[in-house]
Amino acid sequence: MSTATITSKGQITIPAVVRAALGVEAGDRIEFVQVEPGRFELVASTQSVSALKGLVRKPTSPVTIEVMGQAIAAHGAKAR
Repeated sequence: MSTATITSKGQITIPAVVRAALGVEAGDRIEFVQVEPGRFELVASTQSVSALKGLVRKPTSPVTIEVMGQAIAAHGAKAR
């Protein structure tokens, strides 16, 4: 298990073993994700937006603005 100490400015140095496992370097961003009260996960947020390409498939047929408006009206009313 790796540990770090918080400085008076609220900063920590992430141990080299943890940085290597996350694949992060100086200047990279990380996120602290709360998984339950008092418990957080450290997640590397190093992927670019272009890495998301292809994650969502294209619809089989184009969706019109009117259809989008109807879907928003129908589902938006249910959310209230």
